[in-house]
Amino acid sequence: MVPHSSCLTYNGKNGVSALPNRASQVLHNEEPDSHIHPKVPGWFSEDCPIWPGQAHFLRVEKILFQGKSKYQSMMVFQVMLIGGGDGGILREISRHSSVEQIDICEIDTMLIDVYKEFFPDVAIGYEDCRVKLHVTDGTLFLNSVPSGTYDAIIVDAFDPIRPDHELFESEFFELVSKALRPGGVLCIQAESIWFKSLDIEQLLTKCRQIFKGCVDYAWTTVPAYPSGVIGFLLCSTDGPCVDFRNPINPIDPQNYGISKQPLKFYTTEVHSAAFCLPSFAKKFTDPKAKSSSCNGFDRERH
Repeated sequence: MVPHSSCLTYNGKNGVSALPNRASQVLHNEEPDSHIHPKVPGWFSEDCPIWPGQAHFLRVEKILFQGKSKYQSMMVFQVMLIGGGDGGILREISRHSSVEQIDICEIDTMLIDVYKEFFPDVAIGYEDCRVKLHVTDGTLFLNSVPSGTYDAIIVDAFDPIRPDHELFESEFFELVSKALRPGGVLCIQAESIWFKSLDIEQLLTKCRQIFKGCVDYAWTTVPAYPSGVIGFLLCSTDGPCVDFRNPINPIDPQNYGISKQPLKFYTTEVHSAAFCLPSFAKKFTDPKAKSSSCNGFDRERH
């Protein structure tokens, strides 16, 4: 799905705008040193109750930065080998010439400073003249914008969305829906299909109670994430129907935007393939099972 004219990128409470292409890890309410494994020197380990029975290890060549802001602890480290590569949201949006305005909410300026120092190829997204940074809590910002302000809202949440996620207990998704124009789009990462904490049917049901347009789930490979894949939840508001599965406005391969590099992973084929799910999950996202408002696609909106 390509943003049309205006876009807000936001990360729940803290609003990260980009992910590094070397390696970084944001640690919540823990001291950075606690994740350098005491019995396996030179390795970073991550384990979490929502991923029971497993831990994720990365070999650390050198710790480049570690610090603690008012909101979180952060460690930046160089790894010797890491598969895949994440790009910055701002940098990737900049490839779309149709976007007129990009607002980003980030409450923690330490993150911005660290990205600019250690990941300049990612932080280059801030140099786009269409970008306006709002150092504030995202929910407060959404409360302040008029209804129908944005065509797309991208949420880079620290914790992937699950049916029991705290955001469902707040007014957040209702505020997102209000801030979007008719047929406007939300994209937020969702949990991997391989974790029991993700109930796709329940997740989509909750979202359809708020977003009256289309709701869909996709997934892609992220080698640095537990299980090796991560999901995406895509929702649209009531209005012109959105076909998430078939991009209508392809990216010009010669338009790098603010980036200095061409796309390395994304293609139209990869986009459509992201919605091909295993049989146990496919039945919950079958377009025929969706509301009738999404049975016919209005391509003129894209």
